[in-house]
Amino acid sequence: CIGPAKASESYLNVANILSAVEITGADAVHPGYGFLAENAKFAEICETQGLTFIGPPPSIIRLMGDKNKARQAMKKAGLPILPGSDKTVDDIAEARKIASKIGFPVIIKAAAGGGGKGMRICRSASQLEDQFPIAQGEAKAAFNDPSLYIEKFVSGARHIEIQVIGDRKGKVTAFGERECSVQRKYQKLIEETPSPFIDEKTRRKIIKEVEEAASEVGYKSLGTFEFLVDENHKFYFMEANARIQVEHPITEMVYGINLIKAQIGIAAGEKFGFPFELEMRGHAIECRINAEDPVTFVPSPGRIDFLVLPGGEGIRVDSAAYGGWVVPPDYDSLVAKIIAYAPSRDLAIRKMRAALETTTIVGIKTNIPLHLNVLSNTDFLAGKYHTQFMEEVMAARAAEEAL
Repeated sequence: CIGPAKASESYLNVANILSAVEITGADAVHPGYGFLAENAKFAEICETQGLTFIGPPPSIIRLMGDKNKARQAMKKAGLPILPGSDKTVDDIAEARKIASKIGFPVIIKAAAGGGGKGMRICRSASQLEDQFPIAQGEAKAAFNDPSLYIEKFVSGARHIEIQVIGDRKGKVTAFGERECSVQRKYQKLIEETPSPFIDEKTRRKIIKEVEEAASEVGYKSLGTFEFLVDENHKFYFMEANARIQVEHPITEMVYGINLIKAQIGIAAGEKFGFPFELEMRGHAIECRINAEDPVTFVPSPGRIDFLVLPGGEGIRVDSAAYGGWVVPPDYDSLVAKIIAYAPSRDLAIRKMRAALETTTIVGIKTNIPLHLNVLSNTDFLAGKYHTQFMEEVMAARAAEEAL
């Protein structure tokens, strides 16, 4: 009822969304984790219409939406950042100068967005020459903003993120880390908490520093601060997402809380708090089930002829899929999130594998075989993986097939 499949005519059409709000008599809007979730203008329009936007204030969305400004703000607030450009880089000559100063390899990133769009690793000056204009074009197409920034690329690093929640009274609470290093083309596939790499000393340090930095900028509502952590456990701020994350359920599982409920309560003016002490208990893993070919990664939209999703103790499934549903080609290929929770990491992995093996989706292809491959990988089982892990897994699989 808000418009046709094309996002610009429906989910990104502010007038249509506001019409839906008026027709339903809603007094608040929750933007989810896509489309208008990080659109400061939409949040401002909600405010002017007397609606409660269930998310951070427009000023925070605007600050965190510009990745380079966010880096500088966090640096000022005391978080360490990677060496890189202090402002957006507009031309290749400037890019050459910065790359020469910080040394290769470097990574180019879109200032206005994330999700891997406009992101390129450059290991030499010639690669920088080739990739810079491509990254600009991709950033323009994805975010209508070609602005880029450059920072030092850390090979073999872990992708660690910290969930925060800030109430309207100025209290900010940070939670234990989520490990998001299993990713392909910067798109996360598997997340777990706690990380098998982060020790308690590092955990306490990063939580404390994130709470202080988030408080410094007046962060409110839910958000996620993302870091690269090197092999020496030194962490560097990358970006902050001013919205709920796809992988938030694993934090909910180990803490025994409902983050969305807390977020709505804060938007209604409640003070954040729980009648018990926040403590990480057990281990949780999430697998993103996508409608795509597990070998070529080509999207696989279409009708689901038959569907059986897993269940049982410690298994949670977040999905809107059902038998007979047609997965549309117009949006993200995520079909379901399967979450496994157990007292230990080893048991959580076993539960996840059993859950995936009992999941039946007929009619479309999914990446379930890829997940099972990762969950049986010896390096993954030992917790010895990093952000280039999937590239190495794919390369090893290609080598086996070649033989």
